[in-house]
Amino acid sequence: MKYLIKHWLRVDCLAEAIADESEINAHTNDLKTYTRPTNGKFNFSVIQGDEKITRTTFEKYDEKPNIISQDRISDK
Repeated sequence: MKYLIKHWLRVDCLAEAIADESEINAHTNDLKTYTRPTNGKFNFSVIQGDEKITRTTFEKYDEKPNIISQDRISDK
């Protein structure tokens, strides 16, 4: 039997990206699409030793997918 274990964490991390000078405006400090690290261009690194687990859960893990779109068998 397998179990799915989940840890909810609070961590400090570093998000880094390299931008070409045409992608930002260094004179006005306008980072344009780099303002938030949510565009997929950033690499994330967790700062070690600063993880805080806020909650942990585990549940049985079934490897068989639950397919509900298939026709169900009925004796009607």
